[in-house]
Amino acid sequence: MNTTITRRRFIQSTARAATVFTILKAGSARTYAANEKLNIASIGAGGQAAGDIDQLKSQNIVALCDVDWRHAAGTFKKFPEAKKFKDYRKMLDEIHREIDAVIVATPDHHHFFASMSAIRLGKHVYCEKPLTHSVWEARELARAARFAKVATQMGNQAQANEETRRLQEFVIDGAIGPIHEVHIWTDRPSRGLFAEYWPQGVTRPTDSPAVPDTLDWDLWLGPAPLRPYHPAYLPAKWRGWWDFGTGALGDIACHYFDPVFRALKLGPPISVEASSTRVNEETYPLGSMITYQFPARGDMPPVKLVWYDGGLRPPRPPQIKDTDLMGDNGHLLIGTKGIINTDWSKWRIYPEKLAKEYGEPPKKLERSPGHHQEWINACKGGQKAGSNFDWAGPLTETVLLGNVALRTQLRERLTRSALQWDSEKLAFTNVTEANQFLRRGYRQGWTV
Repeated sequence: MNTTITRRRFIQSTARAATVFTILKAGSARTYAANEKLNIASIGAGGQAAGDIDQLKSQNIVALCDVDWRHAAGTFKKFPEAKKFKDYRKMLDEIHREIDAVIVATPDHHHFFASMSAIRLGKHVYCEKPLTHSVWEARELARAARFAKVATQMGNQAQANEETRRLQEFVIDGAIGPIHEVHIWTDRPSRGLFAEYWPQGVTRPTDSPAVPDTLDWDLWLGPAPLRPYHPAYLPAKWRGWWDFGTGALGDIACHYFDPVFRALKLGPPISVEASSTRVNEETYPLGSMITYQFPARGDMPPVKLVWYDGGLRPPRPPQIKDTDLMGDNGHLLIGTKGIINTDWSKWRIYPEKLAKEYGEPPKKLERSPGHHQEWINACKGGQKAGSNFDWAGPLTETVLLGNVALRTQLRERLTRSALQWDSEKLAFTNVTEANQFLRRGYRQGWTV
């Protein structure tokens, strides 16, 4: 049975949370001495969570929560003094006064619940990308963090690196003229002819193997609809399933959109349109193309941004020689004077003549101390982290609108026309049937 968090219920919950913030926030928003450490709890301890924990091990790791203790065993061994839990609701209920900040590195369908639970207790939150599973959740989570005045960061680590700054500086300096078109692509979910990161375009398995004795399957499902356990879903394979993950778009676009959004000062799109291989009710398609249209911003022209996954790519521009790398993952920014291309690691200007004449942009932007360090500093009263939820929420909304467009073409059998988006109203205006996919139902017993 599914239940939905209504807007009224959320507002009532937030109002009640105000009292919680008053009582508990002193434990997480206090003033820290320069050498004082945060007490951090992690929701998730294996996989990507293990990497985040390792990046934050300079602080006190006081609690670890994972639904599969075998999967988390390596991290448990590294931090033997940390308290161990399987249910993050129990962890936050029992030891919230011992915690300053929380890492959320779970499958996507838990991001909203885990992060909101921590925020309502006044805890600083680091949440892996994409910030949430649905568009509505991204909007509400950003609002809650703003209300609670907690320090936040989404796990799109590349936002803090040198190349993100360098792209912004190319654009600030007008290196290729005004940019009006962007193409971004990834090889996910495939990686070559004979391998894949996770399956997509498949249907639900029909057999029901036994649940591993170290896994709490009901807790793993959390707010998602009830279904039997199967190894087709985990670990990592959950990314391709509608109920759990957000597909190739959700996995990579929060990384790849970020530098472009910063450089071009993009806000919400005005339309989104999807085309893909066949879509089914269980998993994301093998490959898709999502086209976003963005309005003019000041003296910057409108921008068309096209996303490709599953090995699809844009045509090679004539400025890029056949011998130059245009890899399995990358960007093209098309300006009036030239283009900028990246093969994942470094931005390059084309044609070569323009690149030689231009050289390097002047360094005008402050550099980052590191993605995780940004969050630590923010938790201790420093400046906001670069991908705090006021940035990450809107970015995630835009990314996930592409999945709404994909799902709309499946469910409604509608003509593949662009969906017109009104961000202020959080609604599509021309195909109102698409609005049902902006949020999801939750399994009974899972409320915020």
